[in-house]
Amino acid sequence: MHRRQFLQYCTVQTLASVAMSGVPVAGIAAQVNANTSQYLQKEIPSSGEKLNVIGMGTWQTFNVGSDEKLRLSRTKILRTFFTSGGQMIDSSPMYGSSQSVVGDGLQQLHHPKSLFAADKIWTSDGDATAADMQESLSHWQLEKFHLLQVHNLVNWQAHLPRLQALKEQGKVKYIGVTTSHGRRHDELEKIMKSHAIDFVQLTYNMTHREAESRLLPLAQEKGIAVIANRPFDGGYLVDRLKRSSEAIPDWARDLGCKNWPQFLLKYIVSHPAITCAIPATSKVVHMKENMGALVGAIPTEEQRKHMLQYLLALV
Repeated sequence: MHRRQFLQYCTVQTLASVAMSGVPVAGIAAQVNANTSQYLQKEIPSSGEKLNVIGMGTWQTFNVGSDEKLRLSRTKILRTFFTSGGQMIDSSPMYGSSQSVVGDGLQQLHHPKSLFAADKIWTSDGDATAADMQESLSHWQLEKFHLLQVHNLVNWQAHLPRLQALKEQGKVKYIGVTTSHGRRHDELEKIMKSHAIDFVQLTYNMTHREAESRLLPLAQEKGIAVIANRPFDGGYLVDRLKRSSEAIPDWARDLGCKNWPQFLLKYIVSHPAITCAIPATSKVVHMKENMGALVGAIPTEEQRKHMLQYLLALV
């Protein structure tokens, strides 16, 4: 490990340790916000705003209902996320209790200023865009989302004009659309070509790279930020690699990769079109692993090829 990478890693670990020591969370958040330049960032093309490249998803992992013990454990995950440089949290009305679990956690953490709140419109009722947004905001206990997306393209024809109007009114900063599991790429491509959107969210990982052929180059051409969902292929890739007898290679450690999740995430965010990856987890230890990908180096194109060749030989 290079000296700079080592110092960055030590800083992240120190903040995480402070968070567990009982120091007021507001103070921790201030420390993180004051040192965002230490983390790997990409620009949102439509604004130039910088965003840390590792965020978090909440599908399934934060859908824990009213169980107080499980909700408290999710607050601990959120604390680790923020003290490790986290910004973007992505959720949806589709995700059961996830929105309210996030909202309660944010409230307990005094709403860290580094938060980049991303949610979705998930209703076939084209007249319910604003109402759906307001209900989600109430769960998050927020006044405004940074990003609002049409979930899985559900009635996007009606929702996108309404989202654009909400953006023009200053009620949301960015708008976009999402899809997952490699679905409906043809339709997504048409939207990207014909509508002024800030973000798209799609599936992209080391074994599902279909988006590289048309969608990612198009996003670069149109100046659209890209959020990569399912970065671990629903957990399969991490499980498969951790069961293998292969240790993380030494050359990957030079990139700042200490474990397989960081290896997988570094590859994703090193694509020039990808703005942020959103792995999901229900364990603090896994959150720490994921957030470690925020420090170190971004792989070059040649290093990406080497990483992919190595990974495909294992899985």
